[in-house]
Amino acid sequence: MATTIEIDDLRELVAEVLDVTADSVTEDAHFMEDLGVDSLLALELAVALERKFQIRIESHEMTDITRLRDVHELMQRKVSEAA
Repeated sequence: MATTIEIDDLRELVAEVLDVTADSVTEDAHFMEDLGVDSLLALELAVALERKFQIRIESHEMTDITRLRDVHELMQRKVSEAA
């Protein structure tokens, strides 16, 4: 049975890594434009997600991640594949 990932849990993790408030990490907030994410922060976020969910994120997958909803979709898919 696949694990369901709560978007609010992801919001907290993303906010912590990006050093912003959880309220600013909306589903539609653009990481680069709205939250100031650069390539180093994107890498830190990928590492944090890999550790928390015990999955592997390929670099090409991170290039498609621009918003919280993208992170949620990717994590749901990765965790389902690993199950």
